[in-house]
Amino acid sequence: MPVELTPSQALGLWHTVSLEQVRIDSRDLTLRQMAILLQIYLVPPPHTVRGLAAALDVTKPVITRALDTMGALGLVDRSRDERDRRNVIIKRTLEGALYLEKFGDLIINQGRKL
Repeated sequence: MPVELTPSQALGLWHTVSLEQVRIDSRDLTLRQMAILLQIYLVPPPHTVRGLAAALDVTKPVITRALDTMGALGLVDRSRDERDRRNVIIKRTLEGALYLEKFGDLIINQGRKL
């Protein structure tokens, strides 16, 4: 059953979830980094820098900078494609999966309070 929210309720939910995420987790992802992370975890692989750039309509250097940060945080991993060394394959990590699972739980819990 779809949940119906007014724009104000939707923004309030986003606000509450964002505030709580900042309070409970020191990793400070930008909106772009979160969009990339969700693309990697919610869309079936394989994922490449080129493919992510196309999906988000940004340049490859933008994706690379975001992946540098997310890689340092343990949320994603990168490796060269053995079949085509020009491609960089982006892989999910356990840490990234746990991060998004907790984030999803936070959204659910805050949504129930509406």
